[in-house]
Amino acid sequence: MSVDFSLTGKVAWVTGASYGIGFALATAFAAAGAKIAFNDINQDLVNKGIAAYKEKGIDAKGYVCDVTNEEAVQECVKKITSDLGVIDILVNNAGIIKRVPMCEMSAADFRKVIDIDLNAPFIVSKAVIPGMIEKGHGKIINICSMMSELGRETVSAYAAAKGGLKMLTRNICSEYGKYNIQCNGIGPGYIETPQTAPLRERQADGSRHPFDSFIIAKTPAERWGTTEDLQGPAVFLASDASNFVNGHVLYVDGGILAYIGKQPQ
Repeated sequence: MSVDFSLTGKVAWVTGASYGIGFALATAFAAAGAKIAFNDINQDLVNKGIAAYKEKGIDAKGYVCDVTNEEAVQECVKKITSDLGVIDILVNNAGIIKRVPMCEMSAADFRKVIDIDLNAPFIVSKAVIPGMIEKGHGKIINICSMMSELGRETVSAYAAAKGGLKMLTRNICSEYGKYNIQCNGIGPGYIETPQTAPLRERQADGSRHPFDSFIIAKTPAERWGTTEDLQGPAVFLASDASNFVNGHVLYVDGGILAYIGKQPQ
C-alpha cells in the first residue's frame, strides 16, 4: 500500500502566517515539499515572517494583503500565481478573537470579528477556487475551532464566526467537490500561541491562572496543545492522502470535546 503525503511542487497559500498556527502549518507544508506563500496585514509583520521562515531554511513569499478586502485579495492571488504558480492549497488561517461579554461588546467589534474570521475565508476561497477548477484539483483548509461546536462566555462573536466557518466548509464541499476540490476544517483545541499566553500566565503567588487550571482539568490529555500538534493533520488534509475526505472538521483538541464533563481535580 502506498499513501502519498508529499506536497512536492504544490503551491500553498496560508493567510496570516507570519507567526503562530499559520507559521507552523506553512513550515510543515514546506517540509513536505510545498512552495509557500503567506500574507499579513502590514509590511512589518510580513518582514518578520520572511525572517522567521529564512531561519527555518524556507524561501517563503510574503505579501501585504487585507483578507477582508476583495480587490486586495484578487490582486494577491494574481501576484502569488505570477511568482509561484496556481494555488493548489489554501489555508484560511487569519483570524482574531475579542474576549468581551456579549452585552458589553459593541456592534462594531462584533462585525470586525465576523469580517476577519468568517467573511475573509469566503472572500479568499472565492478568489482561489476558479484557479483550482481550471487546474483540476485543490485543497482548502479552514481553521475552525472548538467554538465551532461550543459556546462559552466572552466569545460570542468568535463562536458565531467559527460556527459559520464550519458551515462554509461544508458548503464549499457541496458546491465544488465535483471539481476535485476538497474543503475541510481543522478545529484546534486550546493551543499555546501568543493569543492564549495571557490565559497561561502564573499568578503572583505562583499558582496557575484559573483558566489554565480549567483547561488542564477539562482536557483528557491534561495539557494545552502546541502548534506542532496541528502540523500532521494539516499535511494530511493538504495531501493526496485525503482525496476522499471532504466537508469534515478535524478537531485537534486533546479530547476535550469528547470529555467536556470532566471535573476539576
